[in-house]
Amino acid sequence: GWQEVRLDIDPEVRPDIVASITDLGPVPAGSCDAIWCSHNLEHLCAHEVPRALAEFRRVLNPSGFALIRSPDLAAVCAILLERGPDAVVYRSPAGPVTAIDMLYGHSASIARGNAYMRHGTGFTRDRLDRLCREAGFASVLTGCTESLEVWAAAFMPRADEGRIAGALRAAGLRLTEAAGEPA
Repeated sequence: GWQEVRLDIDPEVRPDIVASITDLGPVPAGSCDAIWCSHNLEHLCAHEVPRALAEFRRVLNPSGFALIRSPDLAAVCAILLERGPDAVVYRSPAGPVTAIDMLYGHSASIARGNAYMRHGTGFTRDRLDRLCREAGFASVLTGCTESLEVWAAAFMPRADEGRIAGALRAAGLRLTEAAGEPA
């Protein structure tokens, strides 16, 4: 029952809407049930993240939620210290991804001219949780995965947090409150 509307700053990927997540002006206030933000926030500068999260809140309806994932800065730093910056962490369709790529953006893509792949900030579980709360989300569940990602589900005031968290758990994603209590 979902209607997907793809938004991207890069017109080359042919989104439905070309815009920055820091200015969702083309998207009407309260018009979205959910936002899927997968590996986008880290491409902003740190000072832009609160603006993007405020825009997420603006376009979500009162029962909506945002599901956010980003590289886990703490896990990436551990790999960097243990194996070095040039250690290949995994292979993606774009090629090998090293620890330094996870910190600063995929070097090969950037070298080919895709400046949108640069990273301007990073997230730990605590930082992503805090920024979502500071943006005014009613509640936030967070977690880290073995695939070196930090996740957040940020809920609007009337969101059915229990149902959404249950669906995420059923899909294998276990998110918890900041205090560490299971959702």
